Amino acid sequence: MRAIATRQSGDADVLQATEMARPTPGAGQVLIQVAAAGVNRPDVLQRMGLYRPPEDASPLLGLEVAGTIVDGDLSGTDWQLGDTVCALVHGGGYAEYCVAEADQCLPVPKGWTLEQAASLPETCFTVWSNVFERGRLSAGESLLVQGGSSGIGTTAIQIATALGHPVFATAGTAEKCQACVDLGAQRAINYREEDFADVIRELSDGRGVDVILDMVGGDYMERQIKSLADDGRLVLIGLLGGSKAEVPLAQILMRRLTVTGSTLRPRKKAYKAKLAADLLKHVWPLMEDGRFTPQIHARFALSDAADAHRMMESGSHIGKLVLVTESGR
Repeated sequence: MRAIATRQSGDADVLQATEMARPTPGAGQVLIQVAAAGVNRPDVLQRMGLYRPPEDASPLLGLEVAGTIVDGDLSGTDWQLGDTVCALVHGGGYAEYCVAEADQCLPVPKGWTLEQAASLPETCFTVWSNVFERGRLSAGESLLVQGGSSGIGTTAIQIATALGHPVFATAGTAEKCQACVDLGAQRAINYREEDFADVIRELSDGRGVDVILDMVGGDYMERQIKSLADDGRLVLIGLLGGSKAEVPLAQILMRRLTVTGSTLRPRKKAYKAKLAADLLKHVWPLMEDGRFTPQIHARFALSDAADAHRMMESGSHIGKLVLVTESGR
């Protein structure tokens, strides 16, 4: 099969097309002929040598795919050979064939293309586990999404809005702010021109928001604490702004705040299977009735993965970047 390999860490040019043997599925796994694969920030960090994958992960990049089941252990599942699915995978997505856990596969939403479906798993699994499980966003509560125009951001805005939550977002340009509003955010804050903490306090009459989904960290932390309502929850999923911060601990004590965080990839298979079941129950219906639409900024041939990484690093995109294989064209 054709695949994109990285023989060393470095800039996007280290991504090279190569020929290699197809992977073999094991117990509880299926082999997917990949039509499309999503590109995500952890892929870029891994390529740069800034993110060490789990020891049992595929050496190839790629955390989400969509395609056709062509082989594998289908016992105890509802899947059949020939079914089209999207899946969260443990690496290996940048290839024409990829192994996935059968219980981490989800059906392609009705009327959606495989390219659109490939944009779903990593972001949907991440948003559901962090906003609704760890962040415990409940009925009537509000959400602030940092990086609202990213793949995760556009997903979080749409899911939370569809479920009836007031949503606010930050982004770095007027175009990206407008995209957040178009997807359902009540207000998008250009962090280059406004202090999001001041805006949030004003919009909420001084109360703050109940949950913040943050992929920045760094010097955002103090202002995020200020932006939380009493009993609010801050969920950290990335460190684009740095791994160190000064945190006003007294505010956490006095206002009963929760500061937490997580990474998805190292979590156990059983947990990810549960997330897949939750998504099928709570989120997939939003896609079926049009309340969630895929936000794909650009598509690239699998062999052009380096160009996709350069775009990801530039930050110019709104939504997702997708790689398309020959079978997906």
